[in-house]
Amino acid sequence: MEKPTMSPGKQVASFIAKFDPAMAKRIRACRTALRKRLPTANEIVYDNYNFFVIGYGPTERPSHCVISLVSDKHDVSLAFLYGKGLPDPEKRLVGNGSQVRSVRLPSATTLGEPAIDALLQEAVRRAKAPFAPTGRGQTIVRSISAKQRPRR
Repeated sequence: MEKPTMSPGKQVASFIAKFDPAMAKRIRACRTALRKRLPTANEIVYDNYNFFVIGYGPTERPSHCVISLVSDKHDVSLAFLYGKGLPDPEKRLVGNGSQVRSVRLPSATTLGEPAIDALLQEAVRRAKAPFAPTGRGQTIVRSISAKQRPRR
């Protein structure tokens, strides 16, 4: 008899539970805020060696994700996957890679700041595929690394 598989929601909850309680609370709060902000986005989840990542995009393709919630045991950040060209008059984006820029999230309230909201809006506007105007996105667990850095 086959073992029942865990739902994506329960899997994500188990990934977040690996973090210390304060960090887990921050990750859950940021995820909730992003789900409210982008209700039709698909969440593409990776529990990798270095980071726990939830990408948000209009399709099931990882390359269509416009932002990602990125967590390690020390910090939570919002990564703009095509952030290099985003207008950032307040200079909130950090990073010097060829494409990705990010913003540290000391709390979920950072996501509501006008500068961050403007970055989110522009990232969604520039998405390779349009976000659905109605409905609810799904959660897709793409990758779970057998070996991981400590989350606590």
